Amino acid sequence: MQINKKLPKFDARLMKVGLVVARFNSEITEKLLASALRALKEYKVLDKNIAIVSVAGSMELPYALQKMVKIRHFNALIALGCIIRGDTPHFDYVAKTAQEGALRVSLDHDIPIGFGVLTVNTPAQARKRLHVGGEATVAALDLARLKI
Repeated sequence: MQINKKLPKFDARLMKVGLVVARFNSEITEKLLASALRALKEYKVLDKNIAIVSVAGSMELPYALQKMVKIRHFNALIALGCIIRGDTPHFDYVAKTAQEGALRVSLDHDIPIGFGVLTVNTPAQARKRLHVGGEATVAALDLARLKI
């Protein structure tokens, strides 16, 4: 059995999508957001069906995702952030909290969440992965398709 690695394009114009973007490392996260928005356009998600919320950093992503689920009906959510390793173990705590928190919101509220949070050692590594915003978006849209 061969699996097609590229997801087929489909019309997502009826979907409502929420994006939560961390402001910390904004030179990276703004480009992740741009990548995500390009993917939403590619899949024909209407501008009026896109909501964007910004939070201080990746640690705050799960709380904002949870609030978005409770406030408005979305078909999918996208978490965007960039965590760059430093000299202390802080990186590990933030990455773990962001990932586990997003997963918890997804499973507790039965909503697909695209996880576009970069965990890298250097800013240069982050700049090479700006496409992840779009990839996380497409993955979430693909899952949301299962519910429509």
